[in-house]
This record gives sequence, C-alpha cells and structure tokens, in this order.
Amino acid sequence: MRVELAVSHNTPKMEEDINLSDSELVFHVRNALKLSIQGECDSYNQLVEVIRHNQKLGPEEVALLVTCLKALSGAVSCINLVHHENLINAIFGMCLWNYRTDVMDALVELILSLAASSGKYVNLCLDMLVGNFVPPPYFNTMLNEPRALTRKSQVLDCVHSTLKDIADMVPLSPMILEEKITERMPKPPMNLDPVAMVMYVENMLRLENGDLGPLVGRMMLVAIVDFLVSLDEQIPWDDIPEDDFTKGIFDMELGEFEGVGDDVEHDSDEMKESWIQKYLGGNKFAMKLDNLLVLIFDHLKLCCESGRLTQVFEILLQSFQKTVLPIYKSRFTQFVMFYACSLDPENCGKKFATMLLDVFMNTVHPENRMSAVAYLASYLSRAKFVSASSVATMLGSLVDWCSDYCKNQDGGINPKVHKVFYAGCQAIMYVLCFRMRSMVLIPRLKLQLQLLNIGEILRHPLSPLKVCLPLIVEEFFHVVSEAQLFTFPEMQKADGSLESELSRAFGGVEGLDMFFPFDPCLLKKSDSFIRPNYVYWSMVKSTPDDDEEEDDSDDDVDEAWGDEGIDMVDRGGRSFENHAFDDGFDRSFDAMSITPKESLLHKFVAKHSRMQMPSKIRPSTSPESL
Repeated sequence: MRVELAVSHNTPKMEEDINLSDSELVFHVRNALKLSIQGECDSYNQLVEVIRHNQKLGPEEVALLVTCLKALSGAVSCINLVHHENLINAIFGMCLWNYRTDVMDALVELILSLAASSGKYVNLCLDMLVGNFVPPPYFNTMLNEPRALTRKSQVLDCVHSTLKDIADMVPLSPMILEEKITERMPKPPMNLDPVAMVMYVENMLRLENGDLGPLVGRMMLVAIVDFLVSLDEQIPWDDIPEDDFTKGIFDMELGEFEGVGDDVEHDSDEMKESWIQKYLGGNKFAMKLDNLLVLIFDHLKLCCESGRLTQVFEILLQSFQKTVLPIYKSRFTQFVMFYACSLDPENCGKKFATMLLDVFMNTVHPENRMSAVAYLASYLSRAKFVSASSVATMLGSLVDWCSDYCKNQDGGINPKVHKVFYAGCQAIMYVLCFRMRSMVLIPRLKLQLQLLNIGEILRHPLSPLKVCLPLIVEEFFHVVSEAQLFTFPEMQKADGSLESELSRAFGGVEGLDMFFPFDPCLLKKSDSFIRPNYVYWSMVKSTPDDDEEEDDSDDDVDEAWGDEGIDMVDRGGRSFENHAFDDGFDRSFDAMSITPKESLLHKFVAKHSRMQMPSKIRPSTSPESL
C-alpha cells in the first residue's frame, strides 16, 4: 500500500509532494534518526516539527502526523534517549485530548511500541498516560456539552486500555503506575481546579474497579482517603462565631421549630441553607470535598451491587484506622465509612464497630483509644441501620471494660490518669441518650440493661459524673428517669429534675475534652446519601407532648426494633413514614447534637483554670453542637 502526502505550505514538512509506501516511510524515518546521530539533522528536525506541531490541523496535516507516528512505531529501535531528546519530548508532550481518534490511535500505537522496546521508556509512557487523566484547562468549560462528553469517553477509554496493555507487556509497570499517580495527585492547599480534581479521582476509582484493580486497587483507595483527609484539614471551623453554634442552631431545634408544622419546617430548611452558605458556601475545600464524597459514595454503591464491597471495605477499614482515626480533626471524611456500613450493615457495619471496640479495649495509645470509643459511640447512636440488639451487645462490652477498670482502682478523680476510662463512661451515656428509649421497648433488652453495672460504675470514687461533659450527663439522667432503670438519689434536685451536681460548670472538676465525629454532615450533596440511614436527635428526643406511656410487654415490639435498628415509630406511636421521613427531618433541621463546642471549654477553663485537663482530642465542631 502506498501513502500519498500532499503537504500544505503552512505545515512543517519533511519533503513536499512525495509518494512513499509504509515500509519506505519507516526506512526514511530510520534513516533520519541515524543521520541525526552523525550530525546531519535536517530530516530529523523536520520530523520533530511534524510531531510538535499543535495548532489546528487540516486534513493533510493530520494525515502527515498519523503517518509519521506510525512510521516511528516501526523505528523505535533507532530512537536514542540522548541524541533524540527533542523528538522524545515532542512525543510525550502530545495531549490525547487535542486530537481525533485517528491521531490518538497512532499515538497510542507508538507509546506501546516504546514501552515494549525498552524498560527505559516505561516511566515516560505511564507518566504521559496519567497526565491525560484530566483535560487541558480550556476543555473544562465544555465538559457539559454532548460532544465534549463523547471526547472524554474516547480519551479515557484509550488511556485505560493502554495502561492495561502496558501492564500485560511489562509486569512491573503497575508499581510504577502507582508512583506516577501519587506524584501527580493535587496537593492541598494549592488552588485546585475542582473539575480536574474530581476527574482525577474518577480515574483512580476506575482503575480500582477495572482490570488493573487486583494490582493497583488497594493503593488507589488508600491514596484517595489520604487526599480526602488533606482536603478535610483545610476546612476551618475556628472562625465560626460561638453564638452560631450554641444559640442559633440549638434554639432552632429545641425552641422555635420542634413539633411545628410543615410551613415552619420549610423556614427551618431555609435557615439551614443560609447557615451552610454563610460558612461553607464560600469554602472551596468544603465544596470540593463534597463533590469527591459523592463520587466515592457512587463508587461504593457500584461495588455493593457487583459484590465487591466486602473486599473494598477491608482496605477502607485499614486506611481509616491508620489515617483518619488518629488525627482527631476529620470533619467529613469519616462519612465514607458510615455510608459503606449502611450498604452492608451485617458485614461491614459489624466489622467497623468491632474494630473500634478492639482499638479502645486492646491498644496502647490513649488518644487513639479515646478517639475510637468516640467514633463507636457516635456510630452506634447515629446509624439507623444498627439494630438495638447490636447496640446492647456493644454497650455490654463497654460496661464490662469500665467495670473491670473500676475494680482495679482505689483512688479518686484524676482525669489525666484515667482519661480512657472517662471516655468510655461518656460513650456509654452518650449512646444511651440516643438509644435507651428504643431498647427499653424490647423486654429482653430492657432486662439486659438492668443487669449491667452502669450504676456502680457511675458511683465509683473515680466519679465519672463529675468529669464527663455535663450536657451529656444531664441528658443521660433525663433518659434514665423516663426509663426508670437506674436511680441516683444523690443527684435528685428538689424540683424533680436530674443533673450532675457540678454540671452547671462545664466539665465538673475537670473538663473531659471529647468529640463525636458522626454529628450531622453539613455537606449538602453528601448529606443526601447519609440522611436516609441517619438518626437525628429529634427522632429520639422525647417532649412533654409525646410522653405517652409505652407497652413494653408487647413481644411484637422486639420484632420491630430488633433487626432493623431504630423503628419508624416516635414516642407518640406515630409512624415516621407518614411524615415524609426521608427528608422531612432534614428540612426541619432536626439535627440537634448534644456534643459541646470547644470554645465553651475555653470559657470555662479561663474561669476555672484549676479544672483544666490537657487532651489532644478536640470536641465535636459540628455546627449543631451545643
């Protein structure tokens, strides 16, 4: 077959109006490469200019470029890294997004030939392909157009199929690919292009779920979690005024909007949107993190549908334990674990809770143990898919550990020495604030709670009631009083309400610095995935109007609560399904948390410096915190 090259006057040219067969053209290119080494560079320079020419190409110029690329594929053995540096730079500087499929195919053929010819080109080939994970900046504005979406599909299909072909030819290439991907990942706090960032992670997830998944999938997931954490750490909460935490959200939950009609729920939604827009709407890291979490949630759902979730979850669990658990500052990354658990509560959900319990009970590092029990308490309290019986089992393990700890201690209050113990006690009370009302409806679970040594632990000379956060202690006593499971006469006030004797002062004798990481997610897109499986405070908080007596002897209740977590029934016996449960509570912003705000601790410490307890674990910074 012969190829006729009619070269236009605007095109860098090797020769004008020449007719060469494929084999003749390969010979011509080989000869140009060899002559350049001897110092005769005219034909070589013309070849470089053809490859480097990146302006809008006409049909003849495209034909010449395709022909030269194919000829180079047959002459790769003549390419020298030192003498042909300009040619190599021109080849690996080409961007697949700038060319049609005929040029893309010819370029990929050349890339594969280079990768197969010598190991010294594999790094360059992989680096170029990873560089094509994202389009040039000019392309981002067109990505919503059908033509651009078609181009995106063509380019990325080409990139991933080529990566697979290179892996088949060069067995060690996946290891190099991992290095190239991590090297090219965006590094906060640089000015990240949101489109490019999302597309880059999208390609990493495609690798994890594709043919190369068994080889590079683990590293992709670990690198993504690390990247989420790096974004998460760039979201500041310290500048948010305390009044917006303590007054606006809290009053809206317990005052103006609780138990009111749909019109006010709509107003509440507007207030929530206003709050998010005020503090997160302009935060580029929050918006980017939101988009990435949605991408990962969709990926996890796909993994679940294809039967791969258990395998992926094992990697996420290890990454969480290594990266997220120790940092104490994660605002939203942890919801990856929450959503994954919601997709498979029986396997993933139980593994997550068991891991947290094991870290608390059996590891050495105190801060990690405190963080783990805070995650466990928040997870058991907020995850609607965790059954009441599972919560009771976990509580039993926590109570047993705290009880054994008390047996080996003779001294009094010392939060610095016993901070892990106090963290465990606080976790027990926190979970009971959310779940006791559901558990006492099940006779066997109510009996199980009655048999626990909670009262003995809380009355121990270590005095956890004086150290744990008083807002949690106070709510715990309200719940205990309703359930009539335990009695604490020494805490009974004359007016009949219950509270810690020192709960008026933040933290009692020593403030226990703590956080509950699954406080409501305020990233708008991500929250839509979390909300259907999430327990909001108003869903379990009793009010005077709905304090109707329950029949805890009904065996049918066990069925309703035992396997599905929190039932769709409130204190008045009404079905939440009749109140648009999926989004009604979100619209009314019934998301009250009893997690305190860090600045309250600072106020108290400034006033009572003798009560300060150093700790690296910060309180929850959720905007619905008290």
